[in-house]
Amino acid sequence: MKTNIGVFFGGRSTEHEISVISASQAMSAINKEKYNVTPIYISKSGKWYTGAALLDLANYRDTKSLIAKTEEVYMRAHYGDYNLYRVKKPLFGSDVVAKLDVVIPVLHGSNGEDGIFEGILESIGIPFAGCNTFSSANGMDKISMKMIMQACNIPVVDYVWFTDKQWFAQRDAIIADIEGKLGYPVIVKPANLGSSVGIGRATSREQLVEKIDEAEVYSTRLIVEHMVEDLQEINCSVLGDCDEYQTSVLEEPIKSGEILSYQDKYMGGSKGAKGMQASQKRIPAELPDDVTKRIQFLAGETFRVLSCHGVSRVDVIRDRSNGEIYVNEINTIPGSLSFYLWEATGIRFDQLMDRLVELALKRKRESANKTVSYDQNIFSMGGGVKGGIKGSKTGH
Repeated sequence: MKTNIGVFFGGRSTEHEISVISASQAMSAINKEKYNVTPIYISKSGKWYTGAALLDLANYRDTKSLIAKTEEVYMRAHYGDYNLYRVKKPLFGSDVVAKLDVVIPVLHGSNGEDGIFEGILESIGIPFAGCNTFSSANGMDKISMKMIMQACNIPVVDYVWFTDKQWFAQRDAIIADIEGKLGYPVIVKPANLGSSVGIGRATSREQLVEKIDEAEVYSTRLIVEHMVEDLQEINCSVLGDCDEYQTSVLEEPIKSGEILSYQDKYMGGSKGAKGMQASQKRIPAELPDDVTKRIQFLAGETFRVLSCHGVSRVDVIRDRSNGEIYVNEINTIPGSLSFYLWEATGIRFDQLMDRLVELALKRKRESANKTVSYDQNIFSMGGGVKGGIKGSKTGH
């Protein structure tokens, strides 16, 4: 029997449309002789839909018309229940649309790549491709990610972070901290978004205030980083789990301005190309062998120390003036699943999807061997008292 793969995409995110493109590419690449594919589209309002109309990218030009051709669905928060249910239960027949065997999330950005959706899947217990809740959350948040990497001796640029409330209450102190530690120019970023959304360059105090005010619209946590002026951006994909992984060839994205923009990533490519595949890039990047190996090593180390799983893309910065290399960020669900990097490495897109399914099932088997509860009942052992539960004085 074929394995039934549920592909989730869309979502409540500024990267909603990019997710749709990536998922369309992934679903087209899945080997239909081995797998059945169930598309599950999460609308911008957070509702789930399924149906054959979701497989045609042209239908997304009019989402209202598209949704009218689909069926609203949900999954129950019951461990071990892998069914996809109809919201409108029929008078006769089953309310089960499909039984999923494996989930492949292709959700970019907030509410999908940050551990929120992964937590739902872990609660249900269904095998799924990609990072778990812990590594997704740390990989998405640029602040906690850099803290972990610093603790593991992975080089990152100097930075200052703060919350939006701190910015409103302690603006002068934060500006002084940034100017004292970083100087200008700097890059201002929302801590938990991707696709270059909300990112801006500042070369003066006035620009700094302007860019932070723009960034805080998108996130409650903000980060300001030292900007490497003579920089070269290089990307490397990693595939596997944190104990056994491989790295891809490198790519050098071509930017139109001082920083790689949303338009550079998704709207600057060859005719007919979509998603990250569409961006202008050099594959493989033209670098000395020792630099290539160093970047691949740092990409693998980033994947490892963040306990990543599945396929990720690690973006690094190389300072041309002195040769220093810094890890910029990791994308735990990369645009187009970085299939173009793996094709250049010798792994076809359908083989990449096979590998993601295999990794999901392997993790499920391994997790089944771990103890998650004790077969004991404290209430039958005198742990309860009349009128309530007897607790310790410390409140634990």
